[in-house]
Amino acid sequence: MSPKSPAEEFPQKAFGWAARDTSGHLSPFKFSRRATGEEDVLLKVLYCGVCHSDLHFAKNDWGTTTYPLVPGHEIAGVVTEVGDKVTKFKEGDKVGIGCLVGACQSCDSCIQDLENYCANMILTYNSTYHDGSTNYGGFSDIMVANERYVVRFPDSLPLDAGAALLCAGITVYSPMNYYGLGVPGKQLGIVGLGGLGHVAVKFAKAFGTKVTIISTSPDKKKEAIENLGADYFLVSRDPDQMRYTHLTLMLAFYNQPAAMSTMDGIIDTISAVHPLLPLINLLKPHGKLVIVGAPEKPPELPLLPLLWVRKMVAGSCNGGMKETQEMIDFAGKHNITADVEVITLDYINNAMERLAKGDVRYRFVIDIANPLPKTVS
Repeated sequence: MSPKSPAEEFPQKAFGWAARDTSGHLSPFKFSRRATGEEDVLLKVLYCGVCHSDLHFAKNDWGTTTYPLVPGHEIAGVVTEVGDKVTKFKEGDKVGIGCLVGACQSCDSCIQDLENYCANMILTYNSTYHDGSTNYGGFSDIMVANERYVVRFPDSLPLDAGAALLCAGITVYSPMNYYGLGVPGKQLGIVGLGGLGHVAVKFAKAFGTKVTIISTSPDKKKEAIENLGADYFLVSRDPDQMRYTHLTLMLAFYNQPAAMSTMDGIIDTISAVHPLLPLINLLKPHGKLVIVGAPEKPPELPLLPLLWVRKMVAGSCNGGMKETQEMIDFAGKHNITADVEVITLDYINNAMERLAKGDVRYRFVIDIANPLPKTVS
């Protein structure tokens, strides 16, 4: 007996756009989703953000992609059906699904509400669910997920500009919390003013920190300070700026210039290989450089600057479900949204090309509710 096609595997018919090979080109795709189980929520997808990870997975840059691939893990929509045992949601609720749709729910990480670090964590797409079926992402019209992996949107938070927070937002919010950087008066550097970086500025300012943007593009200074509210701006390609700035903190340690050793922490959002030493030099003793971008190749890590003054290079990967809900609630309370360019699904390949060039301010969001082309190639 031949295996069923993706469109025939499950009872709920779905439609989206999928990549079929390493070209990363996406085209219309008919598939199906499982029936709504007792603890499941079915939602109509209204918006889905476009993450740099979607581009990497579509092109198999990380060597782990299984085709056909329907990307999308910044999903916002409205509940249309709930299972008999669902307690958190009802029809009509505004909800979202982020980077994961499953975990073992019994290990130490899961018990601590850190499902994102579970060894058996299940990604929203390019993964296999508990029943052995393939998971497809949010570049599609419907989603089904266990209620544990669904978050509620505050009424004050728009779904289009809020969707991107389900990856970009939690990816920068979580390390600010865990590493103690989201504290009033702390000096925080943010490397890169893109999809993650611009959201990081907004969260950091809401926490009360002093923010320095570190960017390769001097023309982003006005945007960073006047529009996003950053306090300072450094051009990372200018060695003089990386040593000497207008920051008012003065250094006692080793009599270093005023730019160096002034930051309590730095969140590095860049997904391309770049030198870490200039960033490490900006940290105070005991400072923390937290990597949240995912370069295709590992960067060089100088060890002596870490040893001499006990600095830390660390990582962080999105967040657990409890923290993601806290982040969304915090965003609603403080009017934090991503700056987005809303597109339709038939523009997605153009958007992917522009994303690869950094030609977006600052996040593409697909309006899934717009009529979708029904021609399947």
